[in-house]
Amino acid sequence: ISYTWFWSIIQNDFKTGNIDLEGCMRLLEKMQIPFDEAHVKHIFKKTIDKQLGQTISMDDFKAVYQAIVHRPEFQDLFRAYSPDGKILPDTQLVKFLVKEQFQIDAGETTALEIISKYEPIDEVRKRKQMSFEGFIRYLNSDECSIFKTQHKTIYQDMTQPLCDYFISSSHNTYLIADQLMGPSHLWGYTSALLKGCRCLEIDCWDGPNNEPIVYHGHTLTSKIPFRSVIHVIDKYAFMSSAYPLVLSLENHCSPKQQEVMAECLKSILGDKLLSSLLGGDTEMSRLPSPEALKFKVLVKNKKIGTIEEGMLRTDNEAAAETAAETAAETDASDSEMSDEDSDETIPIYHRSPSKRRGNRRTSVSPPQKKSKVREPKIAMALSDLVIYTKSSKFVSFEHSLEKQKYYENNSIGESKARKLVKYSAKEFISHTTRFITRIYPKGTRMRSSNYNPQEFWNVGCQMVALNFQTPGTQMELQDGKFLDNGGCGYVLKPDFLRDLNTTFTPQNVGGCSKPMSLSIRLISGHQLPPSNLSKTNKADPLVQIEIYGVPEDQAKKKSGVVKSNALSPKWNETFSFNIQVPELAMIRFCVQDEVSVVNSEFLGQYTLPVLSLNTGYRNIPLLTREGIKLESASLFVHVWYY
Repeated sequence: ISYTWFWSIIQNDFKTGNIDLEGCMRLLEKMQIPFDEAHVKHIFKKTIDKQLGQTISMDDFKAVYQAIVHRPEFQDLFRAYSPDGKILPDTQLVKFLVKEQFQIDAGETTALEIISKYEPIDEVRKRKQMSFEGFIRYLNSDECSIFKTQHKTIYQDMTQPLCDYFISSSHNTYLIADQLMGPSHLWGYTSALLKGCRCLEIDCWDGPNNEPIVYHGHTLTSKIPFRSVIHVIDKYAFMSSAYPLVLSLENHCSPKQQEVMAECLKSILGDKLLSSLLGGDTEMSRLPSPEALKFKVLVKNKKIGTIEEGMLRTDNEAAAETAAETAAETDASDSEMSDEDSDETIPIYHRSPSKRRGNRRTSVSPPQKKSKVREPKIAMALSDLVIYTKSSKFVSFEHSLEKQKYYENNSIGESKARKLVKYSAKEFISHTTRFITRIYPKGTRMRSSNYNPQEFWNVGCQMVALNFQTPGTQMELQDGKFLDNGGCGYVLKPDFLRDLNTTFTPQNVGGCSKPMSLSIRLISGHQLPPSNLSKTNKADPLVQIEIYGVPEDQAKKKSGVVKSNALSPKWNETFSFNIQVPELAMIRFCVQDEVSVVNSEFLGQYTLPVLSLNTGYRNIPLLTREGIKLESASLFVHVWYY
């Protein structure tokens, strides 16, 4: 049957005779077979080398097809359940699902759904059976991916207070390169929003013609109008997620231009902007939930006085002015420029006096001790737009416990935060059960490098802000963590990081979590990207499996190297991990090409939360450094845990 099916699909393409490489690739595309050009070229060349000429016959094409599609490791599995090695009846497919994939509840309905979705041969499908062709398509599908299908949708409780979630957060979102000279670009906002980011940073400064601008102050990064940034946010805010978007303003504008900012936010965002308490919010003691704030944009900035005062205050301008004066003197600031750790100064450039008239900023003063920088006064119009996300300077955990309101949040630089994790983890966790805490990279990371976000997720920090423009393991952990819960940018924290009286710390996990024993059999790879050093389609691949989590769970294990085979390397190695706190653990599969004993080249990776792992025989998609899916490359593994 497969034989006649195969010929019926391809015969048209051979009507005019044999086909060349282009035709061969077109035909594979028509058959919806993902392929890597380098591998097809290599197999094609091997086929034509046996004969003279540049074209192949139908029989040759079948050999090319089988070399790419008919993987022996799939064949073994199929034969183990097929009575005749050719057909898998629905009853046998159910056995495979229950026994191998650990889908205990799988029955006839499940099997028939799979058959109707993946079986390409009509005749076989109608008989409620599966051919090897269908079985291959099923094993290569998203349904057989290592990432749990259920976790690709929003499955978590979204009605808890905002501070109960990890929130996907970006640092200096406007930068698309380094922190000093690089371009500021609207694409920074677009790409972060399309990735599901839910907390963006906007660095605002006074601009010409009373129009605020966005750039990294005192550096040579280029400038973009605040107004344009808000337009882009308006357009893309809820494209990837319906849940609330927080705009973290690092505000250096004069009151006059802050009024322009407020006007921009109101006129451009309209109803999306949260500018008053949610109706029926009588509790006034805990933050609203992501569910209650769906499709709303929240402004995170300093605020004059309390929410209640803001709501009661009449629009008496004179009163507002006086309030603004006094508030500016007393209200501590969260702007990173005054709140960063002292070792995190930003270089300051002197500019030659500008020739444009009306530009009073001719040159920038040398760095001052931050405590002496007098914060710009805050405009009442902007202050009034801050509802549930009032920025307040972090003093100490004791101070927060005593004085901080539920709607106030803190930003803490990574160096200071790291010390707090080390010396006061218990107090840190108690703090993050109550208040939203944002961590940001230290100012000395000129090249926009990132820190490891895991150490701050371990203590429940909600907004762990990273430079989204910088590829690397840190962003891979970020992307992997927020694949969870339908990629909506909000992931519910485990119970032990939400309970106000928790005893959990990353160093002392005592009884807060059920440990997991995880076993991964790395079976094979398929169509891995060839090495940069290879003129054909070769590489010497190895796989590194890494666990990130609480200190006790950190682990790295390496497979052996398969020499000069990127098309279909086989490992058949088993790796075991004991994980104390699976709720916080991430697992990363990294494929490398061993260039020499001391040097390997990155080929692809995939990172996901340990609790999102599917059991049984699974394919692992591979991503580039930039997080783009390699269409045809994958690993094949067997996963089991209890």
